[in-house]
Amino acid sequence: MAEQRRLRLFRGTRERGELKEYQVAAVEGMVVLDAVHVIQAEQAPDLAVRWNCKAGKCGSCSAEINGKPRLMCMTRMSDYAPDETITVTPMRAFPVIKDLVTDVSWNYEVNKRIPEFKPRKPDAPDGTWRMYQYEVERPQEFRKCIECFLCQDVCHVLRTHEKHEQFMGPAMLVRAAVYEMHPLDEVDRRDHLRHEGGIGFCNITKCCTEVCPESITITDNAIIPLKERVVDANYDPLAALWRKLTK
Repeated sequence: MAEQRRLRLFRGTRERGELKEYQVAAVEGMVVLDAVHVIQAEQAPDLAVRWNCKAGKCGSCSAEINGKPRLMCMTRMSDYAPDETITVTPMRAFPVIKDLVTDVSWNYEVNKRIPEFKPRKPDAPDGTWRMYQYEVERPQEFRKCIECFLCQDVCHVLRTHEKHEQFMGPAMLVRAAVYEMHPLDEVDRRDHLRHEGGIGFCNITKCCTEVCPESITITDNAIIPLKERVVDANYDPLAALWRKLTK
């Protein structure tokens, strides 16, 4: 049996907007994206919302639901009390285009600046490479990223302090880790991570890991190892002496 639920949706643009309340008949199994579609079909045909797969794999329907970054298609209406108003707003870390749609193009510009993957020369007579299985498996976790950018949205460096020019954010650090931890890669990205990437801004609160819909252990498996590499390159006196001796 359907029950009436209250939703408040952000309506407007980056210049001007407000929360507007709607009533939706919620049925069993309905997710927040379903409710938004009902509102779009029956009450607000001009409502802007980005979505694609409705299966939690495309990362398109990212938003903030009652203040927490989440995928609308993976958030059930039943997760909230029947008398609770569900508030849906666009991601705060990025500029609003219209209603629930934000401009996330900044992420792709940052991605372009990450030094690209370059494999080392084959180390076997038959022109192939030799590597351990654990070396192959290590970066595979990071390839699960669906580019929902929820981790970027929850990161206080971007969300609260707006350090977009100085900090690449957890999602782009995960992208760098894909290359940096690949057993065949030979590019040194430590200087890029330190200066352009601003990895020092991250104080490992693990909030990015908590919101990741793919359960990627962003902080422990990507950011901390990258931080360690940057520290080794810039603050380890023995390593600095070795580089000086070996040029």
